[in-house]
Amino acid sequence: MHIEQMKVGTMAVFAYIVSCETEKEALVIDPAGSEGKILDRVKALGLTLKYVVNTHAHADHTCGNSKILSKTDALLVIHEDDADPLTSGKNKAFSLALGKKPSPKAHLLVKDGDFLTIGREKFQIIHTPGHSPGSMCLYGTGNLFTGDTLFVGAVGRTDLKGGDLGTLLLSVKKLLSLPPETRVWPGHDYGETPVSTLAHEKETNPYITDFL
Repeated sequence: MHIEQMKVGTMAVFAYIVSCETEKEALVIDPAGSEGKILDRVKALGLTLKYVVNTHAHADHTCGNSKILSKTDALLVIHEDDADPLTSGKNKAFSLALGKKPSPKAHLLVKDGDFLTIGREKFQIIHTPGHSPGSMCLYGTGNLFTGDTLFVGAVGRTDLKGGDLGTLLLSVKKLLSLPPETRVWPGHDYGETPVSTLAHEKETNPYITDFL
């Protein structure tokens, strides 16, 4: 597996290009700006983009969907519980405020326990509500892409519509059942480092040490 982490847009969002090094299939997680840079990198790596995956519907993570999809044959993927918010009027307005075209509807709706495959790499969908009803993480080959569920040293905000701290903490607890060496790839560059591990978060993240 090859992972490229890219800080994009204006809100310190991390987008990811994740690919199978053998078969050169790829997915992009949360294109939130800098779409040209993402597409150029996909091309430079000789990849075929199979999926655009949104960890949740908020426009700061989805505002690049439209351009990426218009330039590729990729399918747009989101959890079924965030399908409607993705194309809501509020999300459209937020995308326009960011200077982007609103996201189209998703092609593929997933739920907890589903899998996405690119080449020889397989990713499990883990439903992690709390930041939004349909927030989800992707887990595969020792890597966990956490969106706005778990950050380095923090968790996602819960004061937006559909957010709930108690629900989010249960989702984080669910993630801690994965192997401690699992690498954590967050949805924003808010921590001291751009990547962490579940073991490190369990020892140092105050939302885990103080509440779980």
